[in-house]
Amino acid sequence: FLLAVVTTVVGALIAVVSARIIRSVCGLAICCIGLAGLYYFLHSPFLALMEILIYVGAVCVTIVFAVMLAEPEEPTADKKSMARFVWGGLALVVCAAIFWGVWRLGGQFDWSTPVTRLGDGSIKAIGQALLTTYSLAFELISLALLVAILGALAIARSGRTKV
Repeated sequence: FLLAVVTTVVGALIAVVSARIIRSVCGLAICCIGLAGLYYFLHSPFLALMEILIYVGAVCVTIVFAVMLAEPEEPTADKKSMARFVWGGLALVVCAAIFWGVWRLGGQFDWSTPVTRLGDGSIKAIGQALLTTYSLAFELISLALLVAILGALAIARSGRTKV
């Protein structure tokens, strides 16, 4: 469990702190893998698998393709350090408020109730769930991925200039 938490936090920090977009996407992928581990520890292997398939396997790869196919821009050097400091402090305060609110809400409930499992978490159970109970969600996910891929291709194609 601690490995999944550390993986999530480290991936989120890499995604937020990194100055290069490719490193940020890699941090996002690491964070999503950690989240999948947390879903698995919550006895939800289906959500863990979907987290890896959708976010790591589709969204992060689409972002990487879009970045690699886009035209490079010259970095601007007129960054105002005071404005970045103020926005960073404001973001820290908002994050602390959200963390405190979730901590307070989590402390109000009895979390010792047993978890009811729908299946054993095997590949066969996940496959049956995808094709029976969650078939509509599975098809909607595939349509969302198709639209994301087509959108990335359209953006990448329109961003290129003919030389």
